[in-house]
Amino acid sequence: MPKSIIRRWLPSPEEVRANNGLKFLGTLLHDPNLFHLNRHSVSVAFAVGVFVSFLPLPGQMVLAALLALWLRCNLPLSMILVWISNPITMPAIFYSTYKLGAWVLGAPPVDFSIELSWEWLTTEVSKIWIPLFTGSLLAGAFSAAVAYFTMRALWRWHVVKRWKLRIQRRSTAG
Repeated sequence: MPKSIIRRWLPSPEEVRANNGLKFLGTLLHDPNLFHLNRHSVSVAFAVGVFVSFLPLPGQMVLAALLALWLRCNLPLSMILVWISNPITMPAIFYSTYKLGAWVLGAPPVDFSIELSWEWLTTEVSKIWIPLFTGSLLAGAFSAAVAYFTMRALWRWHVVKRWKLRIQRRSTAG
Protein backbone atom coordinates (compact mmCIF):
# COMPACT_ATOMS: atom_id res chain seq x y z
CA MET A 1 0.00 0.00 0.00
CA PRO A 2 1.31 3.45 -0.71
CA LYS A 3 2.22 4.81 2.68
CA SER A 4 2.13 8.39 1.44
CA ILE A 5 -1.59 8.13 0.66
CA ILE A 6 -2.39 6.72 4.09
CA ARG A 7 -0.13 9.23 5.87
CA ARG A 8 -1.89 12.09 4.10
CA TRP A 9 -5.20 11.10 5.70
CA LEU A 10 -4.01 10.19 9.19
CA PRO A 11 -2.89 12.56 11.93
CA SER A 12 0.74 12.39 12.98
CA PRO A 13 1.68 10.74 16.28
CA GLU A 14 2.65 14.14 17.66
CA GLU A 15 -0.80 15.55 16.86
CA VAL A 16 -2.48 12.64 18.62
CA ARG A 17 -0.22 12.87 21.69
CA ALA A 18 -0.74 16.64 21.87
CA ASN A 19 -4.54 16.27 22.04
CA ASN A 20 -5.63 17.48 25.48
CA GLY A 21 -8.50 15.00 25.61
CA LEU A 22 -6.03 12.11 25.44
CA LYS A 23 -3.62 13.23 28.16
CA PHE A 24 -5.14 10.74 30.61
CA LEU A 25 -3.66 7.87 28.58
CA GLY A 26 -0.17 8.98 29.59
CA THR A 27 2.57 6.87 28.04
CA LEU A 28 0.21 4.40 26.33
CA LEU A 29 0.30 6.60 23.23
CA HIS A 30 4.10 6.46 23.11
CA ASP A 31 4.07 2.92 21.73
CA PRO A 32 5.41 3.29 18.17
CA ASN A 33 3.31 0.35 16.94
CA LEU A 34 0.20 2.50 17.31
CA PHE A 35 1.33 4.74 14.47
CA HIS A 36 3.45 2.49 12.23
CA LEU A 37 2.26 1.81 8.73
CA ASN A 38 3.34 -1.73 8.02
CA ARG A 39 1.52 -4.80 6.80
CA HIS A 40 0.67 -6.03 10.29
CA SER A 41 -0.48 -2.75 11.83
CA VAL A 42 -2.60 -1.74 8.84
CA SER A 43 -4.18 -5.18 8.40
CA VAL A 44 -5.09 -5.49 12.07
CA ALA A 45 -6.36 -1.89 12.12
CA PHE A 46 -8.63 -2.66 9.18
CA ALA A 47 -9.94 -5.74 10.98
CA VAL A 48 -10.56 -3.79 14.20
CA GLY A 49 -12.23 -0.84 12.48
CA VAL A 50 -14.46 -2.97 10.28
CA PHE A 51 -15.45 -5.30 13.13
CA VAL A 52 -16.37 -2.45 15.47
CA SER A 53 -18.28 -0.62 12.73
CA PHE A 54 -20.76 -3.52 12.63
CA LEU A 55 -21.49 -3.40 16.36
CA PRO A 56 -24.75 -1.61 17.26
CA LEU A 57 -23.20 0.15 20.23
CA PRO A 58 -22.61 3.77 21.12
CA GLY A 59 -18.99 4.81 21.44
CA GLN A 60 -17.64 2.76 18.57
CA MET A 61 -14.57 4.97 18.22
CA VAL A 62 -13.68 4.47 21.88
CA LEU A 63 -14.05 0.71 21.52
CA ALA A 64 -11.90 0.74 18.37
CA ALA A 65 -9.25 2.79 20.18
CA LEU A 66 -9.20 0.38 23.13
CA LEU A 67 -8.88 -2.61 20.80
CA ALA A 68 -6.11 -0.86 18.86
CA LEU A 69 -4.24 -0.20 22.11
CA TRP A 70 -4.70 -3.82 23.18
CA LEU A 71 -3.74 -5.32 19.80
CA ARG A 72 -1.02 -2.70 19.18
CA CYS A 73 -2.17 -1.81 15.68
CA ASN A 74 -2.51 1.53 13.92
CA LEU A 75 -4.68 3.60 16.24
CA PRO A 76 -5.86 6.42 13.93
CA LEU A 77 -6.68 4.05 11.09
CA SER A 78 -8.75 1.73 13.28
CA MET A 79 -10.71 4.70 14.63
CA ILE A 80 -11.34 6.21 11.20
CA LEU A 81 -12.59 2.91 9.76
CA VAL A 82 -15.38 2.82 12.35
CA TRP A 83 -17.09 5.46 10.21
CA ILE A 84 -18.05 2.75 7.73
CA SER A 85 -21.22 2.75 9.80
CA ASN A 86 -22.30 6.35 9.58
CA PRO A 87 -25.78 7.88 9.67
CA ILE A 88 -26.23 7.09 5.96
CA THR A 89 -25.08 3.45 6.00
CA MET A 90 -26.23 2.52 9.51
CA PRO A 91 -29.87 1.65 8.68
CA ALA A 92 -28.87 -0.75 5.90
CA ILE A 93 -26.08 -2.34 7.95
CA PHE A 94 -28.14 -2.88 11.07
CA TYR A 95 -31.24 -4.04 9.19
CA SER A 96 -29.21 -6.64 7.30
CA THR A 97 -27.40 -7.77 10.46
CA TYR A 98 -30.76 -8.07 12.22
CA LYS A 99 -32.07 -10.24 9.37
CA LEU A 100 -28.90 -12.35 9.49
CA GLY A 101 -29.20 -12.79 13.26
CA ALA A 102 -32.87 -13.73 13.02
CA TRP A 103 -32.06 -16.27 10.29
CA VAL A 104 -29.16 -17.81 12.26
CA LEU A 105 -31.20 -18.04 15.46
CA GLY A 106 -34.25 -19.34 13.64
CA ALA A 107 -36.33 -16.56 15.10
CA PRO A 108 -39.12 -15.10 13.01
CA PRO A 109 -38.29 -11.52 12.05
CA VAL A 110 -40.30 -8.97 14.02
CA ASP A 111 -42.09 -6.33 12.01
CA PHE A 112 -41.41 -2.96 13.50
CA SER A 113 -41.61 0.67 12.59
CA ILE A 114 -39.13 3.25 13.75
CA GLU A 115 -40.23 6.13 15.92
CA LEU A 116 -37.89 8.55 17.58
CA SER A 117 -39.11 8.23 21.14
CA TRP A 118 -37.82 6.75 24.37
CA GLU A 119 -40.88 4.50 24.64
CA TRP A 120 -40.24 2.99 21.21
CA LEU A 121 -36.57 2.49 22.03
CA THR A 122 -37.25 0.60 25.26
CA THR A 123 -40.03 -1.61 23.88
CA GLU A 124 -38.76 -2.41 20.38
CA VAL A 125 -35.08 -2.82 21.18
CA SER A 126 -35.92 -5.41 23.82
CA LYS A 127 -37.56 -7.47 21.04
CA ILE A 128 -34.80 -7.20 18.46
CA TRP A 129 -31.52 -6.90 20.36
CA ILE A 130 -30.55 -10.61 20.45
CA PRO A 131 -30.87 -11.20 16.67
CA LEU A 132 -29.37 -7.76 15.97
CA PHE A 133 -26.34 -8.35 18.17
CA THR A 134 -25.86 -11.93 16.94
CA GLY A 135 -26.01 -10.86 13.31
CA SER A 136 -23.75 -7.90 14.01
CA LEU A 137 -21.11 -10.12 15.63
CA LEU A 138 -21.23 -12.61 12.76
CA ALA A 139 -21.18 -10.00 9.99
CA GLY A 140 -18.50 -8.01 11.81
CA ALA A 141 -16.26 -11.04 12.31
CA PHE A 142 -16.67 -12.13 8.68
CA SER A 143 -16.08 -8.61 7.34
CA ALA A 144 -13.09 -8.11 9.63
CA ALA A 145 -11.51 -11.34 8.38
CA VAL A 146 -12.10 -10.30 4.77
CA ALA A 147 -10.64 -6.84 5.46
CA TYR A 148 -7.61 -8.32 7.24
CA PHE A 149 -6.72 -10.81 4.51
CA THR A 150 -7.50 -8.33 1.72
CA MET A 151 -5.18 -5.73 3.21
CA ARG A 152 -2.42 -8.30 3.69
CA ALA A 153 -2.81 -9.46 0.08
CA LEU A 154 -2.88 -5.90 -1.30
CA TRP A 155 0.15 -4.96 0.75
CA ARG A 156 2.06 -8.03 -0.46
CA TRP A 157 1.00 -7.40 -4.07
CA HIS A 158 2.29 -3.82 -3.83
CA VAL A 159 5.62 -4.93 -2.34
CA VAL A 160 6.11 -7.62 -5.02
CA LYS A 161 5.23 -5.15 -7.76
CA ARG A 162 7.76 -2.62 -6.43
CA TRP A 163 10.37 -5.34 -6.07
CA LYS A 164 9.93 -6.44 -9.70
CA LEU A 165 10.13 -2.83 -10.90
CA ARG A 166 13.34 -2.36 -8.93
CA ILE A 167 14.85 -5.53 -10.44
CA GLN A 168 13.77 -4.44 -13.92
CA ARG A 169 15.32 -0.97 -13.48
CA ARG A 170 18.60 -2.48 -12.26
CA SER A 171 18.77 -4.92 -15.17
CA THR A 172 18.13 -2.19 -17.78
CA ALA A 173 20.57 0.23 -16.12
CA GLY A 174 23.40 -2.34 -16.02
